Amino acid sequence: MPEGARGTAHVEERNPHGSEGNPHGPARDPHRPARDPYRPARNPPPHPRPLRIAITGGGPGGLYAAALLKRLAPDREVTLWERNPPDDTFGFGVVLSDETLGGIADADPEIRAALDPALVRWDDIDIVHRGVRHTCGGHAFAALARRRLLRILHTRCRSLGVDLRFGAPAPDPARLARSYDLVVAADGVHSAVRAAHAPAFRPRLTPHRCRYIWLAADFALDAFRFEIAETGAGVMQLHAYPYAPDASTAIVEMREEVWRAAGFDAPDPAASVERCAALFADALGGRPLRSHRSAWTTFRTVVNERWSHGNTVLLGDAAHTAHFSIGSGTKLAVEDALALAACLDEHPTVPEALAAYEEERRPVVASAQRAAGASREWFEDLERHVARRPRQFAFDLLTRSRRVTHGNLRLRDPAFTGSVEREFGCPDGTPPMFTPFRLRGLTLRNRVVVSPMDMYSATDGVPGDLHLVHLGARALGGAGLVMTEMVCVSPEGRITPGCAGLYTEHQGRAWRRITRFVHENAPGTAIGVQLGHSGRKGSTRRMWEGMDEPLPEGNWPLSAASPLPYRPGGAVPRELTRAGLTAIRERFTEAAARAARAGFDLLELHCAHGYLLSGFLSPLTNHRTDAYGGSPERRLRFPLEVFDAVREVWPGDRPMTVRVSATDWAEGGIRAEDAVAVARAFAAHGADAIDVSTGQVVSDERPEFGRSYQTPYADRIRAEAGVPVIAVGAISSWDDVNSLILAGRADLCALGRPHLYDPQWTLHAAAEQGYAGPGAVWPAPYRAGSRPPRTGRPGPTGPRSAPHRVQGGG
Repeated sequence: MPEGARGTAHVEERNPHGSEGNPHGPARDPHRPARDPYRPARNPPPHPRPLRIAITGGGPGGLYAAALLKRLAPDREVTLWERNPPDDTFGFGVVLSDETLGGIADADPEIRAALDPALVRWDDIDIVHRGVRHTCGGHAFAALARRRLLRILHTRCRSLGVDLRFGAPAPDPARLARSYDLVVAADGVHSAVRAAHAPAFRPRLTPHRCRYIWLAADFALDAFRFEIAETGAGVMQLHAYPYAPDASTAIVEMREEVWRAAGFDAPDPAASVERCAALFADALGGRPLRSHRSAWTTFRTVVNERWSHGNTVLLGDAAHTAHFSIGSGTKLAVEDALALAACLDEHPTVPEALAAYEEERRPVVASAQRAAGASREWFEDLERHVARRPRQFAFDLLTRSRRVTHGNLRLRDPAFTGSVEREFGCPDGTPPMFTPFRLRGLTLRNRVVVSPMDMYSATDGVPGDLHLVHLGARALGGAGLVMTEMVCVSPEGRITPGCAGLYTEHQGRAWRRITRFVHENAPGTAIGVQLGHSGRKGSTRRMWEGMDEPLPEGNWPLSAASPLPYRPGGAVPRELTRAGLTAIRERFTEAAARAARAGFDLLELHCAHGYLLSGFLSPLTNHRTDAYGGSPERRLRFPLEVFDAVREVWPGDRPMTVRVSATDWAEGGIRAEDAVAVARAFAAHGADAIDVSTGQVVSDERPEFGRSYQTPYADRIRAEAGVPVIAVGAISSWDDVNSLILAGRADLCALGRPHLYDPQWTLHAAAEQGYAGPGAVWPAPYRAGSRPPRTGRPGPTGPRSAPHRVQGGG
């Protein structure tokens, strides 16, 4: 089931500096040739002899690969084995995007012509929550019966001369590899070929937390329908869509514990089907559901380190799976087949073709799996989202994968998106990112934060001209809040010799120069200071000289919660004694008092990324046996003592935030549920918001990067701890910011690299959205550039390059 887009709108990766590009065009790697991945080469290099090809698995991917491989080279011998009879298949309906249909038309017009009369099309998504239905249009779905799709492919394969062998298990994989030039394993999630070559493919199959069942109804829904049922056992959901003039697919899904509590684990399939129909009787109009040997199952994510081994290659679910909630399974398998056929025609040998196929498809599949993972997790955590207002809940659901965005939905259905904006509180024409937000006595004029970014350019901890220009330029660029880098509370608390500090009055006066500039020249922009201590990660070289590498000379002693080096072979810190803890707490309060006198509007306590206070929070870095180690409550004790001490000297009307690492990305470390408890504790002590980052706590972490990849942690903390959150991490476009804010996943969004690329990122985001309200005010000297310049034909008779007359200057 797709997430709701015209196929090609499902583009995940974007320009890291915020360029939106074409929202209706597939992403391309600029370093790769511009070959259309759906159009195999028309003038292929000759192979030494016709290939003999074996295909295992008679699903859409295997059949389509067989048809293409035979069509492009009729002298090839193509044999396909399918252990089941021709019409024996799971599921009911298959959804195909416009993108996939266009690719099929290019590669084999006869298959596309056969598909057209079988397709059911519709535009709307209905989302029903707590008895309220919201409809969003403009999504252009196309679906057909899975059996009919298979019959079309059977007919095409036979007409081309493919040898189809149904009801016949494929020969042993080793025998196939010896007997054929190419073996295509399209035999699904439980691939026998993959299992036979597991040491080469190195697969990982990850089961997930929900149970689901594929069912059908004998009538056609008029829209794709998501419906939520809140029951005594827990939250359940329906995903349903038409696939024929008289039939719809209905998938019922719920968490494993809900499934058991509701009694669906009882061995009575007929009773399960009847209960599902009763749960969603409104959606079904009281009609029954039917099954085809349907059973409750658990989704598994399949990832392989390699997709080919010798002359054997994986395709479709054998190589990768993507959760059904974004409808990518058949789409990815068909695209695999298209790419494999093209690569075999573009390269003279099978090994070269398989290498090219894997190189081309891996990034696309990885992107799809990230989006599918985000969608799956959203539904797994559905209970956390149901408290949202119905319109915001609907918007949150539609944008759950991070591929469909606020801007995308405004194009598809302006009326629906406008209703969500009005409910959120956006004045007419105001993008969500330009609505104000209040923290204690500070009102931020918009939701954009310039994230803390270490400059490593201070001298003896004193910020200089580079800091003035860096922070001043970004304040002039329109962000609601500009944050300093981590400002260290002592010389021994620095990460590098270039780190800035607030442990002397001279440093305080230097910071006062910067805050005065911001307040006088960028009225409406707040400036915050992030206070921290490096702990065991100190005494290292500047980032560009070797991140986390020890200084060649001039090192200083390190201190930490426990005597554990950050990297194997690195400097071992001393374990802090009670006296040492007291001294460091006093350093924090002294620095906070200087920060207040320096004129900062907000103070953030750095308890993330493995620095000193973070080192107390994580069980991987805190092995103490005293009152500051052991249980989560005891590991929290020292960071809370520091927070309380700082809060006491920090002005009462100015907000304090805390940055946390919501996961260590390592076995045995902090997890999301631990981060919620940490956030609750800081909120109870007076934290006004939690700045939610992840990782960098241990050197052997295994992070799962991707667009907005840390946002789900912020979302969870916001929902469960009931505290405002700042989301950070690979948020690169203003469309992302609008989406996250409007969906209720974050209150503020912090961006770093986009602001390095463009100090006026926020003002440019306003101009690109046609917004000129109080949330984005251009400084008076810059107003002449507040609209993009008009350009005309060059030459002395051409028009002026800009519509404004600029006074003075060279």
